[in-house]
Amino acid sequence: MDNPQLKARTFDAAIRVVRLVESLPNELRTWTLGKQLLRSGTSQAAQYRAACRAQSTRDFISKMKKMEEEADESAFWLSVFRVAGLPPAVRDEGSALEDEFDELTRIALSSVKTARQRLQYPRS
Repeated sequence: MDNPQLKARTFDAAIRVVRLVESLPNELRTWTLGKQLLRSGTSQAAQYRAACRAQSTRDFISKMKKMEEEADESAFWLSVFRVAGLPPAVRDEGSALEDEFDELTRIALSSVKTARQRLQYPRS
């Protein structure tokens, strides 16, 4: 997956999070968990954009680690919603988003691994 595709994918996930949170019922638990999800679910896209503008391989690794953390946290909040009883109207989207954030976490981990290998064994 190249840079524009992943940039679009992370952005799309962020927009889906915004829409999901907006559709939640106005209850204390959904407001509290939704706020956490909104923060992490939008931050992962911003972190990836920052990684695309990294000044060095080490800077790229640092920014991708932040993206990984935010994507993983988003999956966590969605799993809390699922176990705590996500409202039926948003259950399918919540499940799909949880899968998407799991995959984005794996992509970030793989990118970090590849970048670290390039640091260890630079091309001649």
